[in-house]
Amino acid sequence: MRKQDRKHIISARFKTEAAKVERTTHYEPLAALELVKSTSSTKFDSTVDVAINLGVDPRQGDQMVRGTTELPYGTGKSQKVAVFAKGANAEAATAAGADEVGAEELIAKIQNGWRDFDVLVATPDMMPAVGKLGRLLAARMPNPKSGTVTTDVAKVVNAIKKATRVAYRVDKGGIVHAPIGKASFPVEHLQENMKVLISTLVKAKPSSSKGRYIQKITVSSSMGPGISVDVATAQRTVDK
Repeated sequence: MRKQDRKHIISARFKTEAAKVERTTHYEPLAALELVKSTSSTKFDSTVDVAINLGVDPRQGDQMVRGTTELPYGTGKSQKVAVFAKGANAEAATAAGADEVGAEELIAKIQNGWRDFDVLVATPDMMPAVGKLGRLLAARMPNPKSGTVTTDVAKVVNAIKKATRVAYRVDKGGIVHAPIGKASFPVEHLQENMKVLISTLVKAKPSSSKGRYIQKITVSSSMGPGISVDVATAQRTVDK
């Protein structure tokens, strides 16, 4: 099949699913997630993502919103974890299911081009040596704010491997993108995951942020149309 034909098929499928969504409607959370599930028509189990526009200016250092949270029903996506650790910490990381564990030899392996990992975790004592990878890894570096520099490597690795741990970071447009599960999940599980994420972001609100903080919420599945969520209703759900 020609590339042009594939694009046509994808476009036709998307238009069919997008036609189910009222573009001017702000759906209540449960209805929005039900619509996400019904507009997910890919042959694979689509990831359900949420995009939340925040009333922050990421150019200001004190308005950078970044961290991690634990979703009660997980994301449904397993990730490969590499851990920089020595001794008992290395043993704990291995026992917790880390895909790769090492110290100086792991640093050298990455310097030589190895990138078969999704998340990097490090113990604090390893960070001076790991720091030399900064230019190579950039945003993928272990970071205390994202919870990937820790003395409890077993807990962090366990959460990542069980796919309950989600890292979030506001982009330059003031938007946080995060997965909240799979299209195959029960809608109640997706709703609870989204509720926890929104609650986490509300708690992370910078004191210097003025005006309306949660400005817009959009949910979608992989290759599916965006669906607008009623912000006031979503926030009331979080406050209960």
